[in-house]
Amino acid sequence: MSPENDLRASATALGPWPGSDPAEATRIIQGELGDPHLPFLPELPDRGIGSDAVGRSGSLLVDLAIDVQPHGWRLVDRPGKDAQRAHSALATDINILADVAGMEDVSAGELKIQLMGPMSLAASLHLHNGERALLDYGARRDIAESLAAGVAEHLRRISAAVPGAGIVVQIDEPEIASVMAGTIPTASGYRTLRSIPGEEVTGAWRLVIDALQAAGAVETVVSVPEIEAPIERIFAAGADGIAVPLKALTTRQWELLAAGVEAGKRVWAGAMPTWVGQAQLPRTGDVVESIWKPWRQLGLPASGLSGIRVTPSTGLAHLKPSAATDILTRLTQVADGLDQLAQG
Repeated sequence: MSPENDLRASATALGPWPGSDPAEATRIIQGELGDPHLPFLPELPDRGIGSDAVGRSGSLLVDLAIDVQPHGWRLVDRPGKDAQRAHSALATDINILADVAGMEDVSAGELKIQLMGPMSLAASLHLHNGERALLDYGARRDIAESLAAGVAEHLRRISAAVPGAGIVVQIDEPEIASVMAGTIPTASGYRTLRSIPGEEVTGAWRLVIDALQAAGAVETVVSVPEIEAPIERIFAAGADGIAVPLKALTTRQWELLAAGVEAGKRVWAGAMPTWVGQAQLPRTGDVVESIWKPWRQLGLPASGLSGIRVTPSTGLAHLKPSAATDILTRLTQVADGLDQLAQG
């Protein structure tokens, strides 16, 4: 990461975006998130199979084939038509990104991509017998190793689309609390899968993070829900930071975040609610205060706010494009407010 005195508070979003037009989505995002903010390659699940998070990340796997079966994405002997759809959609998105970026007067300093982490991917992919791959240690290991092997080529393609931009990678682990608590159901639904040891989780993350860093990623963060967020394990795996919603963080979790900040780690604060039907967005000052208040109570210096990235609390695919755009605008205003506090 950049030295702290070069940082400014910035805004980004988690990746999922409404609609099915990648060109429109990319133009909006690039337009709203100019420097110092962090534009990202959008995910458009409304396009259907292959554009969902599992299919998109599964398409990066090396020597592991996937296809859709009645119960969801499954590991198969050879790639099927659904895997091809995932590859094609991602290639289209990268080509559009290159076109949009090429028309900009000022190139983006950084660009973010998202991929599903190895634990949630193992919880979402199924074996030939219909059980989740998470059940099998060998399958979990193979998925982590395959994902780590596939990220270098993916980063190369992204870098070619946005020459000179630093590539930031967000590793999504939406299922991690259930994975570590042992609450994910078996195929029958009558039992739950055994909890995965914390050491194995850390090791799988480290494998992928090491591969991303070796491939040139300038920043890696792990994105998790706030419930039972394994903050210490994320930092132990070598991630540069953590992306987490703020709404229900405990005092203990805030203390762990503070310890990470003091050790040079970065917080991506999921501070903007995204519920459907909200009459209006929260005031900028209220969102700034939701970050600044616990920050101040923990004794962290105001200057450290310059390293925060602010995000929505969830993805934005469930909103209308206009509402998603409004959230990006408000987040940039929140980042500006944090910068003002940081500068005193």
